[in-house]
Amino acid sequence: MQEIHQQLQDTIQTLYRKSIDADQALDRLQQDKKGKFAAIFPAEAGFDTEAKRFGPYVEEVTRDWQALKDMNDDEAKAALPALVKKIEMMLTTLAHFQATLTKG
Repeated sequence: MQEIHQQLQDTIQTLYRKSIDADQALDRLQQDKKGKFAAIFPAEAGFDTEAKRFGPYVEEVTRDWQALKDMNDDEAKAALPALVKKIEMMLTTLAHFQATLTKG
């Protein structure tokens, strides 16, 4: 599990850095009266967070990862797929958002 935790930590650090850039871009879009939406991810996406910026979602993923570290191996293995799904959705959404920004 130690190797998995290290990979998760590295990925969460990447998410954090990408989310800062994305949130700054979202701030600029909102100042230009663009980017009107209620939340980045819909309620059915599996996040407890509902926010217009990526930062709060990174915080949720970090909390989930910290909780995972406190679980025994069986509990952690059961909880890991939900955390990985959140991370994948965030990475995909951040990549798509970045690609959209560079096109426009």
